[in-house]
Amino acid sequence: MNKLQVVLAGNPNCGKSSLFNALTGLKQKTSNVPGTTVEIRKGVFPLEDGREVHITDLPGSYSFHPGSDDEKVAADYLSNSSTDDLVIFIADASQLKRNLLFFSQIADAGRFMILAVNMIDVAETRGIETDITRLENELGIPVVAINARIGTGVEAIRKKIGENLFKVHYKFLQHSPGNKEDETVDRFTAIQVLMDKVQRRKPPLRILTVKIDGIVLHRYWGILIFLLVMFLVFQSVFFLAKWPMDLIEMLFSGLSQWAGSALPPNFLTGLIIGGLIPGLSGVLVFLPQIAILFFFITLLEDSGYMARITYLMDWPMRKFGLSGKSVLPLMSGAACAIPAILSARSIENKKEKLLTILVTPLMSCSARLPVYTILAALVVPDNASWGFFNLKGLLLMGMYLLGFVTSLLAALVISFFIKQRSKSTFVIELPVYRTPHLANLWHVCFNKSKSFVTGAGKIILIVSVVLWFLASHGYGNKWDKLNNTVVTDTAQHNAEILKASFAGEIGKFIEPAIEPLGFNWKIGIALVTSFAAREVFVGTMATIYGLENKDDYRSIKDKMASDTNPITGKPVYSVAVAFSLMIFYAFAMQCISTLAVVYKETGSIKLPLLQLTFMTALAWLSSWLVYVVLS
Repeated sequence: MNKLQVVLAGNPNCGKSSLFNALTGLKQKTSNVPGTTVEIRKGVFPLEDGREVHITDLPGSYSFHPGSDDEKVAADYLSNSSTDDLVIFIADASQLKRNLLFFSQIADAGRFMILAVNMIDVAETRGIETDITRLENELGIPVVAINARIGTGVEAIRKKIGENLFKVHYKFLQHSPGNKEDETVDRFTAIQVLMDKVQRRKPPLRILTVKIDGIVLHRYWGILIFLLVMFLVFQSVFFLAKWPMDLIEMLFSGLSQWAGSALPPNFLTGLIIGGLIPGLSGVLVFLPQIAILFFFITLLEDSGYMARITYLMDWPMRKFGLSGKSVLPLMSGAACAIPAILSARSIENKKEKLLTILVTPLMSCSARLPVYTILAALVVPDNASWGFFNLKGLLLMGMYLLGFVTSLLAALVISFFIKQRSKSTFVIELPVYRTPHLANLWHVCFNKSKSFVTGAGKIILIVSVVLWFLASHGYGNKWDKLNNTVVTDTAQHNAEILKASFAGEIGKFIEPAIEPLGFNWKIGIALVTSFAAREVFVGTMATIYGLENKDDYRSIKDKMASDTNPITGKPVYSVAVAFSLMIFYAFAMQCISTLAVVYKETGSIKLPLLQLTFMTALAWLSSWLVYVVLS
């Protein structure tokens, strides 16, 4: 046999994804928060004898009796798949008795198994010692002690797989009781007998964790501490990213200038200077901020603090029809709404799950970050501060808080239209505080940043190229006349050509609908292209202003800042317009991929359409109000 089929199973937050990453090198997202894996992941790794191991990472589940959609995925897979050669069950040593319930159900289903006992160090801080050798003898199957976060025991797992020792399986129960409650009682009785043989307890060492929790889990002080932490995060996003962003802007400005002087004037040169370079610049200039934001989010998750936020926010969230389990999707929405909506599968209560899915897109995702950044730069000076704090950082935090508060208020309103069938209870196991694993931080930041460049970057480049074509071509007498006119004012002439192009016609078509918000036809073009991805806004503006004045090699920020209204002579991006545009992007859906995921998760076409309508109306009205007040 040249190929082995292996499945990873276990309770939530037991370290499955960490072991999966260590075995396969695929570097899937891992965190110190329950419910990270919500879909089946697959990977491949070789054994020393040349055989391939095809490994499947299942969502975390507590038993064969699922209480949420992600648990149902795991239960259905294990119940229906008969082609797998082996199940590797990962158990948390500090919660071994609870973990072995699901283990025993899989074992009694006739599966060949390896038991990987993870988090031995965490268990020791809780005063729990596990005799791995005796546990292996009692079960009669391979048992390996591992630390999946740092890779300890991974090679032992590979060796056990290669030795093909999984020829017998342990059977907890000789018969299966007909009643579900009786079965659970019988299993825990058998597991307790086993625990008495293999584990012993001594005074716990969790003094530090208990002391910290006494502060950060305080009902009121805890929330203030959380706000302070997020405040420092957003300050750091601007402070730490400024120099690399300036460097990237300078490099692309130099590249545009070189290309304009070194390349011959033809179609390909126009595409490079007017489409590709602005598109790339619109992606890469914001990469430092994206990477820093992901770094801090991962840091909070890996340390165990994010789980505390979930627990802390349960009681205020319930006032809005949500629960503590809604916090993880909402906080994940600060990175991307798509995986955030998928993570709502871990919410058992149907009403809370639906509310979470519907309001999560109101959270300011990383795709909005480039929009906020460039607009903030137009109205807030680089060195502007309030005491020791950067005003741009304060503005950014304000936009994220606005998204969070709006999502809660929207959930409160929508909850009146959804019938509550049953009330939910919220139980979460708080992990001990752990020193974040640098390798995990690096891999998550690298992969998220790579995903931004390759995912959003592809869309931005494609849109930039298409937009360049639409902005460089047109039809009709006016277009022909402009292109055959002797040029006296290059900048003005290019502006007229752009306005008469296909792109200009599109912008002018929607201008009446957005003019009350302070937006002109150029912004209208960006609003249309942003439906592919919100961050396309920056690439679109870079392309438009690059074509309008082809000899201007300044950054897109400087070009937008110098743009003036041809009638009034005032700056286009006044304080009123900039804030109006930020508010519009804060609330508008403008993400086709998110709508597709909402449709997939709800199974209803009506809900994403209602979501799109509601968010667009909210964005327009809020933007109009801000523009009127600030004008």
